[in-house]
Amino acid sequence: MSPARRAAPALLGEGERAVVVCLDDLGFSHGANGAIYEALRGGGASSAGLMVPAPWARGAAAAYRGEDVGVHLTLNAELDLYRWGPLTHAPSLLDGDGGFPRTVHDAWEHADLDEVRREWRAQIERAIYWGFDVSHLAAHLHSVTERPEFLDVYLDLAEEFRLPVRLPSAGEEARLGFPVRDLAGERGVLAPERMVGAEGLVDLEGPAVAAWLHALPPGLTEVRLQPAPDTADLRAALPGGWMARVAHQRLVAPGGPLATALASTGIPLVGYRALRALMRSET
Repeated sequence: MSPARRAAPALLGEGERAVVVCLDDLGFSHGANGAIYEALRGGGASSAGLMVPAPWARGAAAAYRGEDVGVHLTLNAELDLYRWGPLTHAPSLLDGDGGFPRTVHDAWEHADLDEVRREWRAQIERAIYWGFDVSHLAAHLHSVTERPEFLDVYLDLAEEFRLPVRLPSAGEEARLGFPVRDLAGERGVLAPERMVGAEGLVDLEGPAVAAWLHALPPGLTEVRLQPAPDTADLRAALPGGWMARVAHQRLVAPGGPLATALASTGIPLVGYRALRALMRSET
């Protein structure tokens, strides 16, 4: 069995389940930073992902207090009016606005892989320079790593920095057409067994959230959320999607439905640092 598939058995007993609640887009805005740190410090989440090129990333660094934070490797700035661009100013990673391309397909079509590698390494190194104890890697608009050549760069950096990663669930491999998790396992790169979004969770309350957690399969499941408060800036940046981020904040806030359900079920909340420690112990 590959190392990627041994992660849960090494951390958990037979048939046990645990969750990584990971909050994406740290650095997106001042409000998002506050919501994410509040959830991490209040027991509603266990990890977060920093978008180093995003406008409020330096503010996230100033507010960092040692939480479990990884690097949300960024090649896209998908919003129409709210933009960010590469640290390296790499020509193939820029669109006509001078920021990252808006779509994954645009990145796939135009990005030079050497420039991708330099940019992603620069993002990791900038996070370390700012003082983050980087716990893992994930990809912003995670489908950017669904091309083998981009996945290869992603896994190269994970192997170089000895960091676990977010990967598509095993059931996604047939759609992708290549064995993502086995390729990671061959390099000794660990990942949760599956990744799920908040669909079907954000509208639940109390016992229903606990039932949702109990219905998860055994093993380590990553729950991916993007919390932010309801502000005029959020509504302007995400006119069609701001409500989801506000719902995510309600879910993971201290004393909110997810933290309460985790406490009542006894299902462990695991951070990416546990996977990092396991991965580094195998070197």
